[in-house]
Amino acid sequence: MAVKTYKMLIDGEWVDSSTKRTFDVLNPATEGVIAKVPKGEVEDVRAAIDAARTAFDNGSWSDKTPAERASVLLKMADLVEKESQRFAELESMNVGKTIKYSRDSDMPFIIDNLRFFAGAARNLEGKSMGNYSGLGFSMIRREPLGVVGAIVPWNYPLYIAMWKIAPALAAGNTLVIKPASYTPLTLLEFAKLVKGLLPDGVLNVVTGPGDIIGSEMAKSDKVDMVALTGDVSTGKKIMQMGSNNLKRVHLELGGKAPFVILPDASLEAAAEGAVVSAFWNGAQDCTATTRIYVPSKMHDTFVSMLVKKASKIRVGDPMKESTDMGPLVSAKQRERAESYVKVGLDEGAKLAYGGKRPAGIKKGFYFGPTIFTNVSQDMRICQEEIFAPVLSVIKYNTVEEAVEKANDVVYGLAASVWGSDITKTMNVANRLKFGTVWINEHGVLTAEMPHGGYKQSGFGKDLSMYAFDEFTQIKHMYVDQTGLARKPWYYVVYGDKD
Repeated sequence: MAVKTYKMLIDGEWVDSSTKRTFDVLNPATEGVIAKVPKGEVEDVRAAIDAARTAFDNGSWSDKTPAERASVLLKMADLVEKESQRFAELESMNVGKTIKYSRDSDMPFIIDNLRFFAGAARNLEGKSMGNYSGLGFSMIRREPLGVVGAIVPWNYPLYIAMWKIAPALAAGNTLVIKPASYTPLTLLEFAKLVKGLLPDGVLNVVTGPGDIIGSEMAKSDKVDMVALTGDVSTGKKIMQMGSNNLKRVHLELGGKAPFVILPDASLEAAAEGAVVSAFWNGAQDCTATTRIYVPSKMHDTFVSMLVKKASKIRVGDPMKESTDMGPLVSAKQRERAESYVKVGLDEGAKLAYGGKRPAGIKKGFYFGPTIFTNVSQDMRICQEEIFAPVLSVIKYNTVEEAVEKANDVVYGLAASVWGSDITKTMNVANRLKFGTVWINEHGVLTAEMPHGGYKQSGFGKDLSMYAFDEFTQIKHMYVDQTGLARKPWYYVVYGDKD
């Protein structure tokens, strides 16, 4: 395949880096270079921020009616739908996720998300106008924030980019968005596809290192909000840098999702749900199952079922329909997985399955599904986010113990509960300190429902109408209905009712 050269989109123009430097983008299945992308510098992101600031301040987008903005988002959705196969293939090639996952899961959600926020833009609700003071009418005006700096992760490059782009544009903001350096291609292709639908400067895409591009967005006084999906350490840095002008910060960070199996659960259903939710997308997902809590009496039977199902996962070329799991995104991620296998063994955990690279595959950043048992709560493999297909199975004796251990991590993004008695599963779900809790399922997201974390998994919501709470600000407007003499403060100031 020929190596393609890309440019950045700044103020409606396709441009090189100010230094003309580029970096290579690899196919993780082959380790070959598939693209060269500009290595943006401080001057480049500043130019993009200036363009977004000008575009917002001149009202070329923010002054459009909700119906006009909705129409543009719907056109975007139609364009992506027509090109969905091409986008799916490029995403699989760039990330390493299977073509069936990219095509049948990611792309439909991306298209649906654009259409949801197109409709949502025309249905923003607030407190009804009323005479709450007895002296005049109060009303609520919901306004866009201004310039949004968005930082997108490599595991779902276009999917999560749309979590930022769709609500931000629907609300009337302008954007500067930075894709992950591993996986910038589908976002750049999206920008090409929709460029003609937006005024110049409304959508800017800057590629390059996070410590340059992301840091400048976080520090800039001209940026009103930074929305990051990434790891906890990056989120903390963004918060610190954003404090200089007290900009709004929206963080969707890491996870260490527990999977709690209650004593009355169907082990067959739980094992099926666990193997899918633990290893989809190579477990490169902050909501992926990482810790399974199973009653002690059911442990051995469950592990046997889990291993049997995991052994059927077909690891290989992500472009083949028969493949269930492709490579990890990079050599660094594979080294991370391997290092945690060593950590687990050193800490005394037992390897029930996997823990190594698949046999017979010479190229690509492949690593097979891995299952640990004999895991204690204080082990690093139980406490730390690995972001690779390394799963821990942990025994418990009482449901109280399971809930306590499930909550005993710094993360709080997603969790699931499995059982037959809906009252008991609801009770456990209520006590789990996570932003999303599924019952007898793990991983379902929908545009109508919010997604976001507790604790060090961040704050703020992606998806749903709640996303507008992140990308808008509320103004109280008041209209007087009385003469000056009837104002209570008039009497206080002048001391005379005559």
